[in-house]
Amino acid sequence: MKTTFSLPALVGLAVFAGNAQALDIKLGHVLAPTHNWHVAAEGFAKDVREATDERVNFQVFPSGQLGNEKTMVEGMQIGSVPAGIIGCGSFQPLDAKFGIVELPYSWADRQNAYAAYDGELGDRLESLAEQYNMKILAWWENGFRHVTNNRGPIEAPEDLEGLKIRVTPDKMRLDTFNALGASPAPLSFGELYSALQQGVFDAQENPLSIIYSSSFYEVQDYASLTGHVWAPACLTVSNSTWNRLSDDDQAKVQELANTWRDKQREMTQADDQNMIEKLEAEGMQVNEVNTAPFNEKVQSVWTEYESVFGSELMGLVKRYRQGE
Repeated sequence: MKTTFSLPALVGLAVFAGNAQALDIKLGHVLAPTHNWHVAAEGFAKDVREATDERVNFQVFPSGQLGNEKTMVEGMQIGSVPAGIIGCGSFQPLDAKFGIVELPYSWADRQNAYAAYDGELGDRLESLAEQYNMKILAWWENGFRHVTNNRGPIEAPEDLEGLKIRVTPDKMRLDTFNALGASPAPLSFGELYSALQQGVFDAQENPLSIIYSSSFYEVQDYASLTGHVWAPACLTVSNSTWNRLSDDDQAKVQELANTWRDKQREMTQADDQNMIEKLEAEGMQVNEVNTAPFNEKVQSVWTEYESVFGSELMGLVKRYRQGE
């Protein structure tokens, strides 16, 4: 018997076939929806959907909805978390060499940092991530980190003496603030606001955009522009997810990851220019800092970690920081 199909049925079959390979990819990060990570991630997701005719659909989950960074990194390793924007220092539990992104006072000029991570330094770290079943698509920006506290302006290393400061949970950040004379302790980002509010910590350190988007001005009185670390953020996909994309879609996603890398960096630079005014309008006292004495205090950290990072990675940082 001859089988016939109505036109609506044929159209329905065509739509089903066209979307059969559609892939939903959850992409998490720990920052607020107002932060430029989220704004850029949403733009990236929209452009990817359009460029792939909706075959690839990134769904962005802010504010730690997919877990803290440690949880997301572990999930990407085994494929249970498809993608994330990660402060790259959070890869240190996998391999201590990732800690080089947090080396204090590496970059006075963010343009030199961009060149390093878009160049050979980034290539080496991307290869390292591949060993842990993750693909770093692009090096976005976390930015320069500064100290806020409730005790008073930080103008010299001596002002940090004994200050209870929350730091990211990695050894080098702890070593850095111990070298500066503070009393650092780690805490997950999601618990930080309440810890400051309850007086568990006197201080914390983060980029201005995070200080503002996380409303730390409500629980901190002083912001000091120490600029002790410039760090990248990694737009990362688990290999198991990445390998489900066709070669053509991989190329389109990679191109747009780079496009939105540049846009997100522009957002961060703009934030740095206007966040001081915004924080002051919220009642924070913001002060400039002569960073030379702080830089001198942390040279022991450079010496200690040279053997951890190895001469090749350290050499790349030194080369790029000089603009070569």
